Amino acid sequence: MADTSVIKRTYPWQTTISDLEITFRLMEASDRDGILTFARSLPDHDLLFLRLDITDSKIIDEWVENIDKGRTITVIAEGGGEILGYASLHREDVTWRRHVGEIRVMLKPDLRGFGLGKIMANEVFAIAKDLGLQKVMVQMTTDQRGARGMVESLGFQPEALLADFVMARDGRTYDLLIMSYDVTGFSDTAETRPRR
Repeated sequence: MADTSVIKRTYPWQTTISDLEITFRLMEASDRDGILTFARSLPDHDLLFLRLDITDSKIIDEWVENIDKGRTITVIAEGGGEILGYASLHREDVTWRRHVGEIRVMLKPDLRGFGLGKIMANEVFAIAKDLGLQKVMVQMTTDQRGARGMVESLGFQPEALLADFVMARDGRTYDLLIMSYDVTGFSDTAETRPRR
């Protein structure tokens, strides 16, 4: 199991969003089936541009293995007995990118627009800072306007646009947008979590 002792956040913790009590905690190997169920409940459009097919049990097994090896840290949001979303921080062993992490945030569609994505991103920012990372990045296609608006509101800045870099399952290509956020300026205070 990865050493998460450097993480200063305390898990689990709870808040209420849109009349739903939500618990935030770190993902464990025992969450494998719950994450698989969550992934398989997502609309096809949400899955279309993910780098990995998270509806495949083998991919979830690799995800759990990466958590055990410390390459990935995932914060889960759960409520009503089910996983409602996750935010992951992925790190690489490549020496020249050891200061950079990649984040991914995915929520159930009916919980978008209530601030849950921002809360989860802030959790990942704090973890990245605790781990000594300096930058986090996100990758998305240019047609994901809602996702882009959300990450821009968090302070992400465009870094690169790669033409026809993503191929969808139907063979169509899309431009890939890479955005980054300077974690060193992130303030890890109580204000980053909602008050009850």
